[in-house]
Parts: sequence; structure tokens; C-alpha cells
Amino acid sequence: MNIDFNRPIILYMHAGSGNHGCEAIANTTVKYIAEQREKTGAEEDLPLILVTNSAAEDRKYSLGILEKKGLCTIVEERHIDRHFIPHVIYYLWRLVTRDKQSFLRYRYKDAFKEFDNAVGKANKRKGEKPLAISIGGDNYCYKSLVPDLILAHKVFIRRGFETILWGCSIEPKSLKDKKLVKDLAAYDLIYARESITYDALVDAGFNKDKLIFEKDPAFMLDTAKVPGINGSLPGNTVGINLSPMVQNLEKTPGITMKNYSNFIEFILRNTHQNIALIPHVVWKNNDDRKPLNELYEIHKYTGRVVMLADMPAEKLKGYISKCSFFVGARTHSTIAAYSSNVPTLVIGYSVKSKGIAKDLFGTYKEYVLPVQKLASENALVDAYMRIMKKQNTEAEAQGGIQ
Repeated sequence: MNIDFNRPIILYMHAGSGNHGCEAIANTTVKYIAEQREKTGAEEDLPLILVTNSAAEDRKYSLGILEKKGLCTIVEERHIDRHFIPHVIYYLWRLVTRDKQSFLRYRYKDAFKEFDNAVGKANKRKGEKPLAISIGGDNYCYKSLVPDLILAHKVFIRRGFETILWGCSIEPKSLKDKKLVKDLAAYDLIYARESITYDALVDAGFNKDKLIFEKDPAFMLDTAKVPGINGSLPGNTVGINLSPMVQNLEKTPGITMKNYSNFIEFILRNTHQNIALIPHVVWKNNDDRKPLNELYEIHKYTGRVVMLADMPAEKLKGYISKCSFFVGARTHSTIAAYSSNVPTLVIGYSVKSKGIAKDLFGTYKEYVLPVQKLASENALVDAYMRIMKKQNTEAEAQGGIQ
């Protein structure tokens, strides 16, 4: 089904580019819309507003460049928790009127103002329905976010927007929640980025005419040209990503870190390859650099382990693309590897990692190691060996065919 992008558009539920997975989704979505508009000869002044949790983060990385090129306008949400007086006023209003959407209207007040001004300048036809695209990816996988997602969606519907849920993953068991299902049914289109989510929505009774199965937009992320680091790249380095979020979901305390450390030691002892530690989220309360620095301190004495600095998503993909193998906890770090044809092992925790691997390989069992099921301290090494054995067997078979 073709979508009409030749109209005013708001992208919302973007958490900020300090999470380079969020950056990758927003980056590729903005570029995709610009390409589609160019193909169809759309007016150059059509607004595309990117509503963000942090404009400073976005302008620090690749989205700032896209804004300077005129492909989008970045507008930061209002943060009611940071302003005492509005918080009190809106809290009392909500208490008296039971108007739950009031907080969300405040949140998007600046975005709607910018949007209305842009639409006015573009002199668009009255009555044309604008488009709101929720680009949060796996937002609906987190119970704590669902109430605000539902309220935000209602705000956009009441303002006359058509709505799309873009590149999403949804836990099948969550579709037992009637409020969640009602909200999802109100979208004009839902793009499921993997088949487990798509099939779950079909099984839950969603109309197939409103569902589209399409891979995560971040698969289209550009790969920046990058230099090597201390001779470690390209082609002779195993890339590693680890996140605090995955560690928090482990059932055995410390098992994830022990697996990663044992894996690094295995690579250093049994191969000539080096190790690149690659952070993909650098938020203060959820920073990959914390566990990766712990790994660096343990193994730095070898002189064969490097820690990459923070950088835009396209550059991170550049380094990941040069790896001989990649182990990742962040979904979009693994998407960068997958889309660069780098053999990849995922330390997963939700439907998204399983679904994406299943669609690529026909199964997720050999390619995703659920952190909740980690029991052995060498589970990561064992999974790596299985993947490499399978890859070598396939390579030998292809050589024999010739």
C-alpha cells in the first residue's frame, strides 16, 4: 500500500539521538520521506516536523545535518516534570476534569505551534489530513510507556491527523490488553518490522489491509567511511556491544558480564583477532560505556582491545561493517551488523531480536541468546562456535559446488 507523504507530517515518540538506534530510525525515516516526496514532485515547503525528547542530542549527531539541509525541523517536547508551576496547574486541571490528555497536549504544544505555522506558510489546502507517524520502534514493548502512547495517539487523532505506527515490535502476549488493542486498532496503518509481531497482530484479529510487514527502516542507514583504530580494523576485529538494560534482565547476577569477559578471553587466546568495544546508547541513566569500560579495564593489558568513542549512528555502522564478527545487545547495533553482512550473535531480551533474526535466517534459536536464559558462563562462546561452524560448513559446501 502506497502512503501519501505529500502532505504535512509530524514524527513523534522519538526519544533522542543519545540512543543511536532511535537516531537511526529517525535518520532513515526523514530521508525516506524526502526521497518519496522528490519522486512524486511534492512541494518543497511541505513541513516535516520531528518531535524529540532532546533537540540538543539530535543536533549533535546526524539529524542536525538533515535539519540544516532542510529535510526536517527539530522541535523539542515540553517537559512538564521540569517546570513546577505548569506541573501543578495541569495536575490540578487533570484532577478536577479527569482530562488525561492535558499533559500530552502540553507536551506537544510547541510542536503543534511550529507545525501550524509551517502549514500556514506552505499555504496548504484546507481539509487536507496531515500525517502523524509514531516512530518509537519497540515503545509498545514497555508497559510503563503504553499509557502515554495511548494518550499521545488520541491527541493526534483529535487534531485530525491520520496516524501510522512505524517499524514496530509488539510482544504477542501484550495483545491480551484490551486498551492496548483498542489503541493499535485506531492507527490507519501499522508497519510491523518483524514477522512475530505481524503474525501476532493477524492472530489478534487485525485487518490485514491495515498491516504492512516491512523490515526496520534502520536497515537503510548509510554507512560512513571511517578510519581504522590502532590497526584493529578492518577485517580482523570482533565487535562487541553490551548494555545495562540487558544486564538488568539477567536471572543470575553477573552472568552476562562473565559471559562477555570469557568470550573476549576466548577470542584473544584462540585467534589473531582484536576486540572493538562499541557503545550504541550513551544516555546518562542507560549508558553502554559503563559495562564496556569494565570489560576494557579487565582486558586492556593485552593491547588488543579498543574502546570506541561516542559518534553518530552512521559512523558506528561504519566501524561495525568492518568487523569480522559482531556480538550485540542493542537491537540497532545488530541491525548495523546484519545490514553489513557481518556474522552476528544477539544477546536478546524481547520479541524484536527474535523476530528480526527469524526473518533473516528462518530461525532465531542459533542467532539469539536470550539474556533471561543465560545459565552457563560460556554460553556466549558456545553460541559463537555454533555460528562459526555453520558458516564454515556453508562456505565449504559452496566451494564444493563450484
